[in-house]
Amino acid sequence: MMPGVMGITTHVLDTSAGRPAAGVPVVLEMRRGDAWESVGQGATDDDGRLRDLLPDGQGSGPAVYRIRFDTASYFAARGVTGFYPEVAIEFEVTDAGEHHHVPLLLSPFGYSTYRGS
Repeated sequence: MMPGVMGITTHVLDTSAGRPAAGVPVVLEMRRGDAWESVGQGATDDDGRLRDLLPDGQGSGPAVYRIRFDTASYFAARGVTGFYPEVAIEFEVTDAGEHHHVPLLLSPFGYSTYRGS
């Protein structure tokens, strides 16, 4: 990543299991006018983390972003029926020099999020 340009990370915790949610497919999108453009993707690691959603060398410039978590495939792989097939979190980056961490606390019938550090 270029000096002074920070990335976007996430961490998913499965609160119903009391452990990190490994293998959750994640897509990062940036709003361009009325449309969304995919700018990064991946899956959470064994610790439930996706350490950088942007390609190497690319930072999070000022914009509105959306992280989409494919919770249906995560729960299906565990033989669990969930209520929310996808969780989408929109947030705004105003300072490209700051790190943006967007955690997700997940269970089959609910979720919450906050701005992490």
